[in-house]
Formats: sequence, structure tokens, C-alpha cells
Amino acid sequence: MPEGDVVWKAARRLHEALAGRTLTRTDFRVPRYATADLAGRGVVDTVSYGKHLLTRVEGGVTVHTHLRMDGRWSVQRPGPAPRDHRVRLVLANAGAQAVGYSLGVVELLPTDREDGVVGHLGPDLLGDGWGADTAAEAVRRLAEQPDRAIGEALLDQTRLAGIGNIYKAEILFLRGTDPWTAVRDVPDLPGMVDLAHRLMFANRARTGHVTTGDVRPGRRWWAYGRGGKPCRRCGTRIRQGEQASGVGERVVYWCPRCQPRR
Repeated sequence: MPEGDVVWKAARRLHEALAGRTLTRTDFRVPRYATADLAGRGVVDTVSYGKHLLTRVEGGVTVHTHLRMDGRWSVQRPGPAPRDHRVRLVLANAGAQAVGYSLGVVELLPTDREDGVVGHLGPDLLGDGWGADTAAEAVRRLAEQPDRAIGEALLDQTRLAGIGNIYKAEILFLRGTDPWTAVRDVPDLPGMVDLAHRLMFANRARTGHVTTGDVRPGRRWWAYGRGGKPCRRCGTRIRQGEQASGVGERVVYWCPRCQPRR
């Protein structure tokens, strides 16, 4: 599933292509909205919240989309919509068309009811309002479930919004924390939340995720995707397993020496 910074970048691309312009064509390729037509309406903006995308259109309507596991948005030159069975939504104006492929969620809702789809989420790590208060709220939400494994808690979007499997692995490695450590036993929960924000913020405008500071291919991550390979820090083999995530088992990577079990 795409990380929060990938969704933030998608929102930025959609905003640049659509905001302030009038839609000339819309094509909803999902049964529920097959007859929906927003042509003739201007796009106000597109914003992200965690892993959700909200494209607001004149008349108090919001197009809510979610990439889920395989979705993506592509901004293209104006022209015929691609003949591709993966296309779920097309939003076009005179200068560009945004094509949504394999989107996990496509729905229309009143703009004043956006809270119904994102209001349950924790603080957005890349939200404009991120600061001491929102960071404290994320810590509070994590601490509400003290017996939960921290690796599972970090993926719970109702605790804090935006972390996926890559950042989970990298955050836990950098904080020296075993993924199965109970939340109550994490030595510095505020420090972990702060690191999550700083990593994601640093990568928000970059192609790909870099947590090591080395942008060369194959050297960008400390632990994620490196099962069986030597730890970059101590040489111990990185372990790979599975851990609950709230939506099924997710792969997990960790160094048993750098991240000792407490």
C-alpha cells in the first residue's frame, strides 16, 4: 500500500493539473457512479489526508479516492481516455486529464461531509497543521492501547495517518525497537512520532523513500526489503516475518541485534 508521502505527491500533481480549471469531461467507471457527470464545474482543490485523496469541485461536491494496494493517478495530456480495464476514473479539462488506475475507493460525497471518511483518522503526518499539539495527539492515541505491538500500532491509521510498511520498518530500526515491543514498553514514544514526521516530510517531494541518506539504488533503506541480508549497521542478518496489521498479516523486517526484544 502506498505510503503517505506518495499520496501527498499524488494530491499535489492533481491539484496542479485540475485546480482553478473547469472540468470538460468526467468518466466514472464504477457502477455506483456510472452516470455521474461533473463536466462544467470548476475544481477547487485536491488535498490528501493520510492515504486518502479529496478533490473538491464547485457545488459542494468532493471526489474521494483511495489508492489501496495497487492504485495510482496519472496526469496526462488531453485526449481520449485510455482503453484500459484498470481505469476507474477520468477527470479532464482543456489542458490535462487525470486518470485513476486500480483505485480502491471512488465515491462522491458532499464536501461538508468529508469528516465521514477521514474524521476517524489520527493526525496526518503531512498535514499543514502538524505541530506540537497534533504530535501529542498522535502519542496519546498510540498510548491508548498499551498492550498492542508497536509494529501493528504504527500501521493503524486511526492512531496517526500516513505510515505504511516501509516507514514502519525504517522507523523501528532507527529507534532500535523490536516490532513486537508493547507500546507501553517503547522508551520514547514522542521521539518515535517525531521521527515518523521528519522522515516522511523529508521525502514528500522526492521520488522514492530514502531513510539512510544514500540515494543510490539498493542503499536507500536500513531494513525494509532486506530479509536475509546483512544489517548495514552491525552485519547481523536482517530477519523477515509476518505481523498483524489490523487488515491482515503484513511482512515485517528487523535486525535482532540492533532491535533487541524487550
